[in-house]
Amino acid sequence: MQLVVGRIGRAHGIKGDVTIEVRTDEPELRLGPGAVLATDPAATGPLTIASGRVHSGRLLLRFEGVSDRTGAEALRNTLLIAEVDPEELPEDPEEFYDHQLMDLDVVTADGIEVGRITEISHLPSQDLFIVERPDGSEVMIPFVEEIVTEIDLEEQKAVITPPPGLIDDQAEIVSSRDADADADTDADAAEDESA
Repeated sequence: MQLVVGRIGRAHGIKGDVTIEVRTDEPELRLGPGAVLATDPAATGPLTIASGRVHSGRLLLRFEGVSDRTGAEALRNTLLIAEVDPEELPEDPEEFYDHQLMDLDVVTADGIEVGRITEISHLPSQDLFIVERPDGSEVMIPFVEEIVTEIDLEEQKAVITPPPGLIDDQAEIVSSRDADADADTDADAAEDESA
């Protein structure tokens, strides 16, 4: 089974290094020297990692056969794909591979069906579940502990406790302007009563 483990960013320096947007919780395992990775687009790869290092909090990799900035720039936006045993699980029981989460039913803590996970979007700040609702619409649910309270792989479901407005239109929008208008109305009513 194949997993996307990173995306190549811009070139760094003149010797063929590239920045990597890491998409795996195990970069030392998946993106270490000697690792051979498939690519998307496929014509770019496979790529073998020659060396890697962290610079200013960012992973930099150099691939065999890429020795200058021009070659590095040609790799920009290429997805890096690792071959993974489908039975392999992350070391941390609170972590999951994308393929484990795909097609899970999403339900609220009180049992209301929300939909089914059709995609997982990896953003720099957090991951998002793209959930297809029964009516065909989509809702995005941040994959954070406060909202996704349980992943039950045996039951094939993700349990969520969404804040108001995330999956419904019940969000209360309160602005200070509304509060000021209410206060003015109350003051006007009090004046009318005293007059």
